[in-house]
Amino acid sequence: MLPAVLKVVCLFLGVAAALAQSTATTPPTLTVSTAIPTATAPAGATLPSQVALPPKQAWCPSEIFCAGSLLQTVNLAHLFPDDKTFADKPTNKPSQQVLADFQKISSSNVTFDQIVSFVEQDFSGEGLELEALALPNFNPNPAFLNNVTNSLVRAWTQTVHGFWTQLIRGTNDSILCSGGSNCESSLIPLNHTFVVPGGRFREQYYWDSFWIVEGLLESELFDIANDTLQNFMDELDSFGFIPNGGRIYYLDRSQPPLFIQMLFRYVNVTGDRSILTRALPLAEKELKWWHDNRSLNVTSPFTNRTHLVYHYNVNNSAPRPESYLTDYLTANGPDVSPSLNDTQKADLYAELATGAESGWDYTRRWFTDGDNDGSLRNLGVRSLIGVDLNSILYRDHVALADLYGSSNGSQVKAHRDAASALRTAVLDLLWDGDKLAFYDFNLATNQRKSFFSVVNFYPLWSGIIPDVLLSDANAAFGHFASLNLVMNRYNGTFPTTFVDTGLQWDAPNTWAPHQYIVLQALRALPSNITSGALPTTGSGNSTYSLIPAGQLALAENQLPQQPKLNPADGNFTSTGPGADANALNGTVFNGGNATDGEGWGQILQRELANRYITSAFCSWRATGGSIPGVSPRLSDPELNVTQSVNNTGNMFEKFSAFDLDSAGRGGEYTVQAGFGWTNGVVLWIASNYGQQLNAPQCPSLLVAAGSSTSSARGPNTIPIFWTMTIMAFVVALL
Repeated sequence: MLPAVLKVVCLFLGVAAALAQSTATTPPTLTVSTAIPTATAPAGATLPSQVALPPKQAWCPSEIFCAGSLLQTVNLAHLFPDDKTFADKPTNKPSQQVLADFQKISSSNVTFDQIVSFVEQDFSGEGLELEALALPNFNPNPAFLNNVTNSLVRAWTQTVHGFWTQLIRGTNDSILCSGGSNCESSLIPLNHTFVVPGGRFREQYYWDSFWIVEGLLESELFDIANDTLQNFMDELDSFGFIPNGGRIYYLDRSQPPLFIQMLFRYVNVTGDRSILTRALPLAEKELKWWHDNRSLNVTSPFTNRTHLVYHYNVNNSAPRPESYLTDYLTANGPDVSPSLNDTQKADLYAELATGAESGWDYTRRWFTDGDNDGSLRNLGVRSLIGVDLNSILYRDHVALADLYGSSNGSQVKAHRDAASALRTAVLDLLWDGDKLAFYDFNLATNQRKSFFSVVNFYPLWSGIIPDVLLSDANAAFGHFASLNLVMNRYNGTFPTTFVDTGLQWDAPNTWAPHQYIVLQALRALPSNITSGALPTTGSGNSTYSLIPAGQLALAENQLPQQPKLNPADGNFTSTGPGADANALNGTVFNGGNATDGEGWGQILQRELANRYITSAFCSWRATGGSIPGVSPRLSDPELNVTQSVNNTGNMFEKFSAFDLDSAGRGGEYTVQAGFGWTNGVVLWIASNYGQQLNAPQCPSLLVAAGSSTSSARGPNTIPIFWTMTIMAFVVALL
């Protein structure tokens, strides 16, 4: 038995690695690549026995792409490394013919080969309902480039600006399925052009689009920004809310509600108020959906006041179609002991979908308090009043009131009153004045959680600033002391959390939207508060000593330690001055140049802006990126380290706080390239900090290759949790 198991596992890993490499290349301009189904067990092997089907989901009635026998059986065959691949494949036959073909093979003895043949014969390539489009009137020299003074950074930023031409998509009417009479697809057709994030994310997504729109506005692609908003308005017309993404399997959930803020930015940058005739009533519709479906009243244990607040809360009792096998194994895998009953499974599936609605899928932030094994079975997202969601909705009300202007006084008052009430709720329930930080509120315990994350900075970005931060410079720095620690301690940017669980929204991963939010939070403080000198550590201490007591809920030696990537580096320690591995005289490594008269707020902004540009540039360069005459291509031996000899540079969806040459890691799918929000934040930073950006200093790939790091290297990284889960599944079925 063991040789057969090893053979299957090796086959799985080989297929996964090959397909991961193919999906992590730069998105094509004119073609869409598709995956080929491959059996992951010996020829003639039968599929493992299945648990009972989950309930049908009213919001997803398709017999092919929603919870049911066909979707479960195909996923148990595990024909593709990414579950989403099958969910995105349109049929090439009428729906009833596909279902009839499936019935011919759907028995307890169905084999892997039969499922492969069925998928090959009845389904087309994933994403073929979409087509890459030419970008008309593209200006290669938008005005913001004039603000970038360093020649390398300017040339590279201009290159990133050009990536929009590779991410523009539209619905392919010639292939589009309608009603299942000729074929069936999971795609939600859109009427207007849009930007895809990249990689497996081949349709329009909700919260990604906020940072995409920021970049489009800097690139002066105002028509595409308008099209993005029109697509969201079409969805509000059709569904009453904006779904997670442009597939029918996303119709049970939304994502962080940033449409109104996209609208606000578009109107303020372009001056185009004509869009508001259609947009304002639909903005009201979206806020009503969140109020009706995601709000509740909570009485504060601190003040005894009752507040209307919001939480992510998806009604779902089946595996997510785009992650079906992953969810199925989370609830039914061979390592589940004791087994879950139907009610527990339904709750788990609801939590998994709710985590996806939050945008943070997944993180230790969502785990229930107390000892647990750190698995996805311990999610408690629905019981949390999130700092981020309530801050975003506060900002939505403020922005909508401003968009009305003087045209509707009653609506302006209603939204300002709603914003004021949410501000009061956030400061009461979520602000800890002793720790000088914001924390989620746990409905199960009726207390704030102590878990610290980058969510701490959402309220200031949104305009909710505690009075003490406006009157006490020391308190204001204490709120941002963790950023000072990150700049000194790690090579990269601000991690989502300070715990390493292997999940993609935990350390050491860092994400473009969060660097934007931290920078905007710093910019929200008045200059009289941030103009003082950057506090210094006492003798024998690190920057950890400047963080308010208890804020991180971690001792210094519990923080992730910066790996030593170069033998020439000094002796890094887990505590004390040696932990500040990147500290330099007056600045940090890859943090730009210190200048006379900088206040601590300006220093931290300069350092983070430079560090983000460095992370994005160095990982792009390490995967084959080059600019003729400006930034030469690395040698083949260097590019072999990242398996990128045939690549031309990746803009990754996430980065590593440890390794500037590397993408982030973990999650349910391989690291994605493209990448919409990464590019958008690059352009926004270049526009706002261009005169402070220095040429990035990238580490040597050949030197770093000889050192160990837990971060992903190269474009074909296979998530550890996902790999081990599937391996256990393969072993169990043989």
